[in-house]
Amino acid sequence: MHNPVDATARAANAAAIHLLRQLPVTRRLLRSRKAKRGASPGTVVHTGPRRMEQVRFSLIRFDRDTFEERAPADVPGCFPFAEPPGITWLNVDGLHDVEALGGIAERAGLHPLLVEDVVSVGQRPKVERYPDHLFVVLRSLQWNEERGEVVEEQVSFVLAKHWLITFQEESGDSFDAVRARIRAAGSSVRAQGADYLAYRLMDATIDEYFLVLEKLADRIEGLENRVIDAPTPRTMHEIHHLRRELLVMRKAVWPLRELFGTLVRDESGLITDHTKLFLRDAHDHAIQIIDTVETLRDLVAGMIELYLSTVSNRMNEIMKVLTIIATLFIPLTFIVGVYGMNFDNMPELHWRWSYPLLWAVMLAIAGGMLLWFRRKHWL
Repeated sequence: MHNPVDATARAANAAAIHLLRQLPVTRRLLRSRKAKRGASPGTVVHTGPRRMEQVRFSLIRFDRDTFEERAPADVPGCFPFAEPPGITWLNVDGLHDVEALGGIAERAGLHPLLVEDVVSVGQRPKVERYPDHLFVVLRSLQWNEERGEVVEEQVSFVLAKHWLITFQEESGDSFDAVRARIRAAGSSVRAQGADYLAYRLMDATIDEYFLVLEKLADRIEGLENRVIDAPTPRTMHEIHHLRRELLVMRKAVWPLRELFGTLVRDESGLITDHTKLFLRDAHDHAIQIIDTVETLRDLVAGMIELYLSTVSNRMNEIMKVLTIIATLFIPLTFIVGVYGMNFDNMPELHWRWSYPLLWAVMLAIAGGMLLWFRRKHWL
């Protein structure tokens, strides 16, 4: 049976996450650090929302010939790691339980500053060197079709010689394809070290960026046609919405050039020359993503100018029509005003054909002006 208390907690957590993702872009780009104000360096304080009820662990141990996969219930069950030449991959979903993360850090020998960065969500993508391991931070990006926005999550990698630890804010990631390759006997992942596994996981994260870019490009293309054909105030709101989403994505992708460049040049000995060849390819992908994001930002900025220009042209067309109508009625109003004066000595008022003649004159004036406007290409 389902526990009603757990169900209530899940609903509350989901509502909190939904509200967080509905915040303005400035709140998504700049996370609050009030909880850490005044704390000493290395203090482990979770600064993000609680996205899971409890921390979940998944452990994979493998080498060329053996494979083991399980889900430990607690921190002690994750250790010890496999002895060389075996490789251990520990994945942690959920960052709110600082006590559990502290236990992992103590057993794995992680520096307190590293753990502080893991739980401080909203970190800029980066690489940091520690004596026995490398620390890498990436942003996982996915497209939410229902809300039409980029959903981001911080993913941290701690790479050592024979083990890898990944930290994620919530379960559900881009690593399933890599897990499937590890399960397959004779796969390239099984034949390589922890550095190659880290590369494959980072590459899977980066591949999601291309899917998000495709969704954004489709939205921009459809919106561009609407801007030209039928611009409305809602169209401008959608343009600004896409502009904000591109800002979120730009923050995640812009540091990738430096990140992969640092990994390619790494001299710690944790990354082999074989893996560096693949990291160069990931570096090229990062540059391609950055260029695409900048191109899409230029397109959105151009759409704002196109929207204003289109609205201005439509307004000019409307004003031209109204001006022509007003111009047509100026002489007609003058004639009507003249014959609307209350003078007794107006001979035309007593002529038999004065009324139809007056109509003929007014119609001739209006028709002549319309012909003249058309010859001038004002119509």
